[in-house]
Amino acid sequence: MRRRMEKVAFVFPGQGSQYVGMGRDLYETYPEARALFDEADGILGFPLSKLCFEGPKEELDDTINTQPALLMVSVALLRTLELNQLNLLNPLAVAGHSMGEYTALVAAGALDFAHALKLVRERGRLMKEAGELNPGAMAAIIGLDAGTLEGICREAGSQLPASSVQIANYNSPGQIVISGHKEALEWAMKLARERVAKRVVPLAVSIASHSPLMRPAAERLRRVVEATPFRRARIPVVANVTAEPITAPEEIREELVTQLTSPVRWMESVRWMAAQGVTTFVEIGPKDVLTGLIRRIDKGVRTVSVGDVAGVEAFLSV
Repeated sequence: MRRRMEKVAFVFPGQGSQYVGMGRDLYETYPEARALFDEADGILGFPLSKLCFEGPKEELDDTINTQPALLMVSVALLRTLELNQLNLLNPLAVAGHSMGEYTALVAAGALDFAHALKLVRERGRLMKEAGELNPGAMAAIIGLDAGTLEGICREAGSQLPASSVQIANYNSPGQIVISGHKEALEWAMKLARERVAKRVVPLAVSIASHSPLMRPAAERLRRVVEATPFRRARIPVVANVTAEPITAPEEIREELVTQLTSPVRWMESVRWMAAQGVTTFVEIGPKDVLTGLIRRIDKGVRTVSVGDVAGVEAFLSV
């Protein structure tokens, strides 16, 4: 098969890719997916699979549920592909966007599914508590380069010394997300409009992800991560914080803690993988958010989205 000759990376989405109904077709079609959904329900002690299939949306969108739900569906897709001999591809690297990094660690063999599920459930809980303690905001800025936006964040922070705002996600050229205290973020949004950003889009969140407001969550998550068993990754995991590969358990633990308060360097991560020879990026998880970002980052690579049964069957038939 031609796809076995390709140099492939697997990538996994984070929050924002969830939707009510995700995973239902997998559960109904593939016994291996059904077993994993049932396993997750047992581990967490409540029917997470039913929440994915039926909602309500407001409950699924609560970060304490969103994070384990996305991990469960993405790993179910991965297991389905692996059991259909996709492991013959031998990906050169794996990466995940924000919470998707936990799925990447499962794919790389560094973290068991059960431990990953408990970790992201706790991560979601701690992030929710930190957001209630230190409410913040986020916004997507379209059409400004990273250097200009970094300067805007510094300027906004200097105008409001008690507040801060920083880049949360370097998603793709011209699409960057900022995060921080609401006052500083609103000032940065005003400056972005003045610098002729194409669009400034406030996000419907009260949690300032990947900013210093998540420091209380990071400090508490460290204790949980330190108590979690990790193995050396079989496949390099391209880290959100550094956009460089990590494999050792001590590197992984530090990454997962630091990631909560640091920007996701997605553009650099994709470019690093492409520089290592990756020609095809396979997004494994609901929707195709990362596929769209990767196409804007590097038009020379091939992208494939595997987010449901139709995606699984189309990819396995190539």
